[in-house]
Amino acid sequence: MQDEQLNRLMGVQQDVWRVFRIMAEFVEGFSALSKLGPCVSIFGSARVNPNTPYYRLAKSVAKEFAKAGYGVISGGGPGVMEAANRGAREAASPSAGLAIDLPFEEKANPYIDPDKLIRFRHFYVRKVMFVKYAQGFIVLPGGFGTMDEMFEAITLIQTRKITPFPVVLMGREYWSGLVSWMKKTMVSAGMISKTDLDIFSITDDPKAAVAFVKKFYKKAEHGPNF
Repeated sequence: MQDEQLNRLMGVQQDVWRVFRIMAEFVEGFSALSKLGPCVSIFGSARVNPNTPYYRLAKSVAKEFAKAGYGVISGGGPGVMEAANRGAREAASPSAGLAIDLPFEEKANPYIDPDKLIRFRHFYVRKVMFVKYAQGFIVLPGGFGTMDEMFEAITLIQTRKITPFPVVLMGREYWSGLVSWMKKTMVSAGMISKTDLDIFSITDDPKAAVAFVKKFYKKAEHGPNF
């Protein structure tokens, strides 16, 4: 009985210290990202190589946003994330990376500004930073992580838990099946409203993506989304 009580007490103490570690991540993230000007978050697969169309697309759209006065926030890793930071760096725009500690080593890409690289242990803290400080989500093809980040943003906008911001999907061929399923299955079954599909737009044109975000902010102010 005493051993069980001791184990429970130790478990509570571990949870308390875990809370402090989580708080420290929030404090570091808020402190660093609150100093950035208007930025967009660019998401996509870490498995995309530099000689592929999606890498080039991510780099191109990052440059277009840089020309429009926006910095870039990425997940800090390789693939689409690297391309986004690379485009921002080459266009002399703020290039931030929110890296995540993973069981397998994933080094931060070299195109992040040294003072804008933040490392996170917890995915949920990292996702809060993306949502709070991005003036737009630009979502390129990716896997489960990309889908998670995209759908969380859409859900928060749909449920009005945050100030709405533009979400742009890039890579029309990649997303067409998913969007078609949303229309034919989710809307038809009454699981979402037809107007919920207006939360995001789709384009393959970097200039169109920038124009969509700029149009949104003609009627809204830049700033944290909650």
